[in-house]
Amino acid sequence: MSKILILGGTTEASALAEALATRGDDAVLSYAGRVANPKAQPVPTRIGGFGGVAGLADYLRNEGITHLVDATHPFAATMSRNAVEAAADAGMALIALTRPAWTAEPSDDWQHVADIDAAVATLTGPRRSVMLALGRMHVAAFAAQPQHRYLLRFVDTPEGPPELPDHRLIVDRGPFDVAGDVALMREHAIGVVVCKNAGGTGARAKLIAARELGIPVVMIDPPVLPKRVQVEAVADVLRWIDHAADLGV
Repeated sequence: MSKILILGGTTEASALAEALATRGDDAVLSYAGRVANPKAQPVPTRIGGFGGVAGLADYLRNEGITHLVDATHPFAATMSRNAVEAAADAGMALIALTRPAWTAEPSDDWQHVADIDAAVATLTGPRRSVMLALGRMHVAAFAAQPQHRYLLRFVDTPEGPPELPDHRLIVDRGPFDVAGDVALMREHAIGVVVCKNAGGTGARAKLIAARELGIPVVMIDPPVLPKRVQVEAVADVLRWIDHAADLGV
C-alpha cells in the first residue's frame, strides 16, 4: 500500500493533498515552518525540518513512505537537493511537482540575474522606490543599498522590523490581482520590482502590473537542481503514484 510524503508549502502541494485525500490515499504534508499560520489541509501535516539528508532518509524509512513528492517552492533549493539524495539513500521513488517558469513578453522590461547578491548589485545608483516581492527571507541583504525606499509585502507579521532604514511593510496573503497591484505600485510610485522567477499563476499579477505601468523588473532566475522526474500537473503525480513501478522509479 502506498504512503506519500509531500514536501509542501505551495499552492501545488495543497492541490495535491486535496486530490490524494479525495482518493483516500495515505499521505502526509510537510511544511518547512516559515509561515506562522499555514493553510489547513485535508491530510495530516508536520512542520519543521528533517535534519538534512540523513534525517529525511531516516524519516522516509521509519514512517514507511513509499513515494516522495517534492512540491516545494522553486527556490527551496536545499530542500530539493536533500530530497533527491535522501530518496536515493532510502531507495525511494521521487517526483517533483513544479510550475512553469515565467517568460518575458515583448513589452516587458526584465533584467535577469542569478541570485540575491546580483539583484542587490543592480540597485546601485540614485534613490528609487523599490518593490521587493521576495518574501521576508532575503530582505536584510538589501540593506547594502540603503538609499532606496522599499515596499515589502509579507504573508505574516515579522517578529522584528525589517533591517531596512526606509521601508513600508504590507502584511497580506495572496493571490493578488492585477488591478490591485497596479494601484499599489502607483500609490507607492514604484520605480523597479525585484522578484524571484517562481513561475505559476498565483504571483504573476505583479509582473502584469509592472508591464502595464512600464516598470522594469529585476528577475532572479531559479536555481539549478539535480536531475529528477518532474511534472507540472497534479494528475501526472497521481498517475506516477499509481504506476511508478512501471516507470522504473
